[in-house]
Amino acid sequence: MSNLTLSFGVTAAMLLASAGSAATTTPAISDVEIGAQAAREMRMYPRYTIWDFVDLRVVEGNIELTGHVSQPFKKADLGRLMQRLPGVKSVTNRLEVLPLSRFDDDIRIAVARAIYRDPALSRYALQAIPPIHIIVKNGQVILQGVVHNELEKNVAGLRAATAGLSLGAVVNNLRVENAKERG
Repeated sequence: MSNLTLSFGVTAAMLLASAGSAATTTPAISDVEIGAQAAREMRMYPRYTIWDFVDLRVVEGNIELTGHVSQPFKKADLGRLMQRLPGVKSVTNRLEVLPLSRFDDDIRIAVARAIYRDPALSRYALQAIPPIHIIVKNGQVILQGVVHNELEKNVAGLRAATAGLSLGAVVNNLRVENAKERG
């Protein structure tokens, strides 16, 4: 039995590396293949933005979606997209819809400007879906996604904290790419 958990934005290399470790007794479409296709569908979903962050978990053909989306229709759309994938037995959609709030929208914009205008992080802004996701819920800011190194993670957290509108400390859940190789 294989168990696959993906954060959207996982690199293709990580998916390919894990494909070799799939059990040989898996069904016709393995969890790794389903996870790779699900990640691809997420990347292709035109309304997935830096204001959303979705984790995928695939176990025996069952997909579990967790994370946050900024609009109610996105939760339904993503659930339907996953259900249509070949080999998917079921979809458990645990996505949380963030409150619709002008105040939270203002924080999102201020934090995004602070992060993506910083010289250390500005190259990320050029990507179709930048890897630093900004989740704002009732004034609280959470950073999700992947950066290349610890310095970028710290700079992003500092920029988000000094954007001026957050109601509390910024939760920096950014992951450092290839952190295992360094330590």
